[in-house]
Amino acid sequence: MVGKEIAHPNTTAHHIAWINCYFLPAGEKFAVHVGKTDFNAHGASPQGADTSTLFTKPATSYVLNTEKSGTIIAVSYCNIHGLWQSTLEVKL
Repeated sequence: MVGKEIAHPNTTAHHIAWINCYFLPAGEKFAVHVGKTDFNAHGASPQGADTSTLFTKPATSYVLNTEKSGTIIAVSYCNIHGLWQSTLEVKL
């Protein structure tokens, strides 16, 4: 989720376009791509920017089964501010 404490804007001009999720197993060199979620509804319509009533919320979930500890890496893309990354350590 992008904007847990403060909601991220979701307008035609300023929005989260996608979130990618990776898992880096402990002791390994390369991360595994878990999934990608695209957010395509930002209020745009044939009538112009921010005229639709359909908006997506930049939140997604993945189910990951692993037998190793490691790091979950989430990367999101804001069309104004570029790439953002967050990590979460998983200990088994």
